Amino acid sequence: MSAWLIHLIGRSLRWESRGDENLESIYRTGKRAIFTFWHGLIFPAAWYWRKRGIVVMTSQNFDGEYIARCIQKHGYGVARGSSSRGGLRALAEMARNLRHGVDAAFTVDGPRGPRYVAKIGPVLLAKRTGDAIFCFHISLQHKLQLNNWDQSQIPMPFSRALVLKAPPIFVSRDANEEQVKERLKEMQAVLDQMREEGDAYWKLRSER
Repeated sequence: MSAWLIHLIGRSLRWESRGDENLESIYRTGKRAIFTFWHGLIFPAAWYWRKRGIVVMTSQNFDGEYIARCIQKHGYGVARGSSSRGGLRALAEMARNLRHGVDAAFTVDGPRGPRYVAKIGPVLLAKRTGDAIFCFHISLQHKLQLNNWDQSQIPMPFSRALVLKAPPIFVSRDANEEQVKERLKEMQAVLDQMREEGDAYWKLRSER
């Protein structure tokens, strides 16, 4: 993945969007959004949400450094950490940014998987700040899927892309351990449902 390739292909994509009102509803309450999506969709997501200043958690390994440099060129901030290293420090940095009106983002099954298994970071951040978890999914009509752990998806030029945006998930600041686990399950279920919906959408289109 490289910044120039994201720019070259991204500008050719034809976008459809569902659920725009869900993100707008977060801002109307005076809260910020904690963007949450699958790691394999970094390429199209980096283009779609560009130039908004969103702070993304990226790992401290070589891959994380490469991704950080790439997305910064598209107007993102980065907080360096992961579930295995530097995570608490990165969460604290993201919380500070949220307090100053800057959205946060997680590739929620990163940095090394398992693929499509959500980690708890967005839930902990939402509990700490009172801001909303905002799950989204991008489904590509035509794509190249890499043979790596997250099966990274690279859009084919001029492909159509469907963006699904879910209603916000809030976590009470007083949530106990069981309630935190319930919100994690809810987040997982929402992301799974959107992935299935996106895949079904293009399958149905191709059968017409």
